[in-house]
Amino acid sequence: MGSLFRSEEMALCQLFLQSEAAYACVSELGELGLVQFRDLNPDVNAFQRKFVNEVRRCDEMERKLRYLEKEIKKDGIPMLDTGDSPEAPQPREMIDLEATFEKLENELREVNQNAEALKRNFLELTELKHILRKTQVFFDEQEGGVNQTTESMTRALITDEARTAGASMGPVQLGYMEKSNEREDYLPCFVAGVILRERLPAFERMLWRACRGNVFLRQAMIETPLEDPTNGDQVHKSVFIIFFQGDQLKTRVKKICEGFRATLYPCPEAPADRREMAMGVMTRIEDLNTVLGQTQDHRHRVLVAAAKNLKNWFVKVRKIKAIYHTLNLFNLDVTQKCLIAECWVPLLDIETIQLALRRGTERSGSSVPPILNRMQTFENPPTYNRTNKFTKAFQALIDAYGVASYREMNPAPYTIITFPFLFAVMFGDLGHGAIMALFGLWMIRKEKGLAAQKTDNEIWNIFFGGRYIIFLMGVFSMYTGLIYNDIFSKSLNIFGSHWHLSYNKSTVMENKFLQLSPKGDYEGAPYPFGMDPIWQVAGANKIIFHNAYKMKISIIFGVIHMIFGVVMSWHNHTYFRNRISLLYEFIPQLIFLLLLFFYMVLLMFIKWIKFAATNDKPYSEACAPSILITFIDMVLFNTPKPPPERCETYMFFGQHYIQVLFVLVAVGCIPVMLLAKPLLIMQARKQANVQPIAGATSDAEAGGMSNGGSHGGAGGHEEEEELSEIFIHQSIHTIEYVLGSVSHTASYLRLWALSLAHAQLAEVLWTMVLSIGLKQEGPVGGIVLTCVFAFWAILTVGILVLMEGLSAFLHTLRLHWVEFQSKFYKGQGYAFQPFSFDAIIENGAAAAEE
Repeated sequence: MGSLFRSEEMALCQLFLQSEAAYACVSELGELGLVQFRDLNPDVNAFQRKFVNEVRRCDEMERKLRYLEKEIKKDGIPMLDTGDSPEAPQPREMIDLEATFEKLENELREVNQNAEALKRNFLELTELKHILRKTQVFFDEQEGGVNQTTESMTRALITDEARTAGASMGPVQLGYMEKSNEREDYLPCFVAGVILRERLPAFERMLWRACRGNVFLRQAMIETPLEDPTNGDQVHKSVFIIFFQGDQLKTRVKKICEGFRATLYPCPEAPADRREMAMGVMTRIEDLNTVLGQTQDHRHRVLVAAAKNLKNWFVKVRKIKAIYHTLNLFNLDVTQKCLIAECWVPLLDIETIQLALRRGTERSGSSVPPILNRMQTFENPPTYNRTNKFTKAFQALIDAYGVASYREMNPAPYTIITFPFLFAVMFGDLGHGAIMALFGLWMIRKEKGLAAQKTDNEIWNIFFGGRYIIFLMGVFSMYTGLIYNDIFSKSLNIFGSHWHLSYNKSTVMENKFLQLSPKGDYEGAPYPFGMDPIWQVAGANKIIFHNAYKMKISIIFGVIHMIFGVVMSWHNHTYFRNRISLLYEFIPQLIFLLLLFFYMVLLMFIKWIKFAATNDKPYSEACAPSILITFIDMVLFNTPKPPPERCETYMFFGQHYIQVLFVLVAVGCIPVMLLAKPLLIMQARKQANVQPIAGATSDAEAGGMSNGGSHGGAGGHEEEEELSEIFIHQSIHTIEYVLGSVSHTASYLRLWALSLAHAQLAEVLWTMVLSIGLKQEGPVGGIVLTCVFAFWAILTVGILVLMEGLSAFLHTLRLHWVEFQSKFYKGQGYAFQPFSFDAIIENGAAAAEE
């Protein structure tokens, strides 16, 4: 339990490994995950280290595996993931793995190239098939009675000189006419091809402008989309045929087709030739379909076989790469036969680490055992807090603010209780809390299956990672909801109201604007648990009562929370044997907080106990003084205003003198916090120019050598700082604490504000949404109620549970980070990052998904 309240004690060790045993020993340490290695070659370039070639080989293997993974995902083939983590292969196994990956990559690339070539050929044949079909329609128009139109179009393409010569030719045929020796340049010809459908309008305009209208274009859409062999996308294309006259226009038309990436195909003029070509094309398409199917089947078999082992291959390669990357941090001795490393290890796990090193040595067959020596150092050790699946989320909240300094008090175990409780004060509702608790409980019960899915949805991962926080927040919200007696803005009358009407009932029922006294008639003691349900039917009096009640409990919880934070600093000072900070920081801070703000809390309890609606003067509700006004008069030394008749000025005997004494003592604590510590350090330096007096170091900078003992420090000594900087820092800390005590106390009023806002929003949804459906009658009313209830449920979950829950969560986080942790938590350490295969593989998988 020691590491739960403080970080683990760490030791800096020196490790000596024989070269032949180094790989196996590091592999065992990676499986253990308890050693953080230091880089002993910080000035050596990454490309000049001993094992850089092995790391490059691993990078190349990873590249090939990513290529295989990409192809497997493209085909939608599931990859087998047993959840097991295979051991790191021996160095000699790298050659076998490289050969396997090389063979798979080459085979797959060859198959893909063949498939792409076949698909390209298939696309060309398919386009030619559509050209032959569509152009047949164009040529059939001539035989269907449009000869005159064709003849007119053809004659329009011929110049005046050609028109005279062609007058005796009769009807002009669309296509390649037999060349005349006299006018062969004017004979009409055509080209046919396909083009992307979206390029067709621009293509048509360009033809018209470049050829000055001396071409005739016919086009028809291909109904079925075609597959692009390069990327596999579905594309829509159209068939076109262009009629023109002369070689000059022919060259121009072909250049335009080339510019628009249109594909031209040969198209015979004679119908018999077109039919013969079409039959040949269909035969080749059928053959290609057969070959393509066999190619795809072979590719699928290769990928299925690779998918069964891909996850394990990734794990093996990443482990090998991590081992060699870690070995690059080591130094070689002068004999080049021994590797030397320095590492941080938890003190309690040294024996476990030594056992792992022995296992690695036995696996490698080395006869020389490894040597692990503890070193003396003044460096700051890393912070290592052991966590489990329950405490991990709470520790993450603390580390998000800042990693604790070495051996500093860890707020996480206390946050397990205080965080969901303060959240529940703002979110208190039995119904909303039950929804949140059930959602958290569902994630906890299904955590194994949900964790195995490994989705990359960040929002879901945040929810799932904080499932225990969500569950506790829901449970605590149910408890505070019972205290508030609030469930979806309504109350539960479990024990029966203890308030009864003491007035004439007919007068009360007829007068809607009559405000009743909360005094009423009580049967015995007040309501046994929580609030009396009668407050639910109160009008304006309800909000006034809730306002006063929730405001006071917010201040009470806030002051207790801050005092607890100051008390936590006492644990830090005593642990680090920081006597000056204990005497001249902790004690004045605690006295200042107790005499001012805890005294205000005591006044609230005195007021609740001494004054009541059932009492007579001078202890009736009319004589109860305002706590806020009393506190202001106390701080400003003001004389209280005269109380009402038969009421007393003070709540207890000697209150005025006690308050004056408290304020004077609290103010006197300020110069002690401001000057005592810097002056004592200055005096110590005058007496001894080498060492400060005992305890003259700050709580986060105390200690001396960090040799893994219980009092390792987290920084340098005070004598390293200038006196001027010490005075400035102490002044800042004192001002921050004094002013922060006021602002932080007021900051806890957010508990009151968000609690009221949450209750009012729930009441608005009930009044303006659900109550409308409840008022409907008959069969239609059932349908209306169903629709209204669905709408109300969506708003409740979306606004009151999700949005209000997120708001309350963020406010609770701020109260812990600023108001609570600022009293004792420095957060100036750095996290322990051990060499762990589990972490490396998890991070590698996450990076691959991104």
